[in-house]
Amino acid sequence: MSTIPENLKYADSHEWVLDNGDGTATVGITDHAQDLLGDVVYVELPEVGASVTATEQFSLIESVKAASDIYAPINGEIIEVNQDLEDAPELINEAPYEGAWIAKIKMSDAADLDKLLDAAGYAESIE
Repeated sequence: MSTIPENLKYADSHEWVLDNGDGTATVGITDHAQDLLGDVVYVELPEVGASVTATEQFSLIESVKAASDIYAPINGEIIEVNQDLEDAPELINEAPYEGAWIAKIKMSDAADLDKLLDAAGYAESIE
C-alpha cells in the first residue's frame, strides 16, 4: 500500500498539500498517483505569478503510460515552482512527498485547507 503522510492534506484528484504555516502551501502528487502513472518522463510546471483556482488544471505530468492533468487543490497564486523536475521528472516516482513538490502557492484563503481530506480520508478514498 502506498504511503500517506499524516501531516498533509489531500484532494480527491490525488494532489497533496503541505501548509507551510506562513500563508503558503506546497503542492505535489501522491504516492498513489505516481504509482498509477508509472514512469514519469515530463512535468509541465505552472508559471510563477499565475493565479490558480481549486479543482482547475494547473500542471501536467506525462508518463510512459499517459498524460495526466494536475489540479490545484486550493485557490491562490503560484509563488515558486520546482525547477528540479525539468531535468529530473523521475523525482515524482522516487520521492513524491520529499523532493518532488510541483509548486508553492500563496493561499487566497487558508480555509481552503479545511475542504481537503486528511490522511485517513484520502486512504479511504483510494481503497
